[in-house]
Amino acid sequence: MTQSVDRPGRRPTIADIAAHAGVSPTAVSFALNDRPGISEQTRTRILAAVAELGWRPNVAARALGGRRADTVGLVVARPARTLGVEPFFAQLVSGLQARLSTDLVALQLLVVEDMAAELDVYRRWAAERRTDGVVLLDLEQDDPRPDELVRMGLPAVLVGGDGFPGPVPAVFADDHAAMTALAEHLATLGHVQVGHVGGIPTYVHSARRVTALHDAGARLGLTITTVPTDFSQDEAAAATRALLARDERPTAIVYDSDVAALAGVTVLAEAGLSVPGDVSVASFDDSELVRLAHPPLTAMTRDTFELGELVAATTLSLVRGEPVPDVVRAATPELTVRGSTGQVPGAAA
Repeated sequence: MTQSVDRPGRRPTIADIAAHAGVSPTAVSFALNDRPGISEQTRTRILAAVAELGWRPNVAARALGGRRADTVGLVVARPARTLGVEPFFAQLVSGLQARLSTDLVALQLLVVEDMAAELDVYRRWAAERRTDGVVLLDLEQDDPRPDELVRMGLPAVLVGGDGFPGPVPAVFADDHAAMTALAEHLATLGHVQVGHVGGIPTYVHSARRVTALHDAGARLGLTITTVPTDFSQDEAAAATRALLARDERPTAIVYDSDVAALAGVTVLAEAGLSVPGDVSVASFDDSELVRLAHPPLTAMTRDTFELGELVAATTLSLVRGEPVPDVVRAATPELTVRGSTGQVPGAAA
């Protein structure tokens, strides 16, 4: 004798499946967990009942039972308003989700206020086994998060880092080499005074870019002036105004993100300065935003969607217990020269 779930909206249970298939709950458990002890005919009948009732496993209960949650977590401690307009972040998340979804794994994304709140989320996820692993962004100097995640037993993959082995595996693209190539490009155009609108100074990738520019500047005879920001449009605009107010106004400005670069271009236009006639402009990141600008902006090009896919694949391998290198090398961003960078007037060609 069979019966159906008679309360609309109620989640079917193991008992409902057992009643529907005319078997015991134990037999249902055996079938769902692919264990021996029941005949193939009974297993087929149970699976048919599962399909008819539309039953889905309770992820939390399954995780507590030692099975994977089929979820990868991403916690970001940045202002949500800033992230909402950041092409790099959007493309990275799209690549993550695309690769995870091919294995029917979900991406759980949370935006929090600060690192303390981020660590609290990791502790809760680890205690409740809500996620199989996490993707870690924005590594800081003396960052406690990698060691804490190891202590919690929560698998993690870092995006970025310094290219050296750390407590957790990292997917690394060489920001230093990329920024060096951009500095060399500006030097060939005759620029000497170069402004840099950077990111958050405590971030390892921001610090590497600053170091690259200053190292290249010392070698090539450039004077580099860096103004840090929080990656927001408002701070990028303010940083641009500060650079323009200097006694030695830069003839070129490098921006750490596309959004910052566009904010800077707006400030230059307001000041009556042309790009690249008066000031050359370049962006570290490359997206449709800078390609649609007028003129299109010189930028460091990389496939951020592909980077997200690589991070996701590395994370899946890690949570499955497969061998993962300490450092997974992603493609180094490559210089794409467009109309926003030009020869300094009077400089030798």
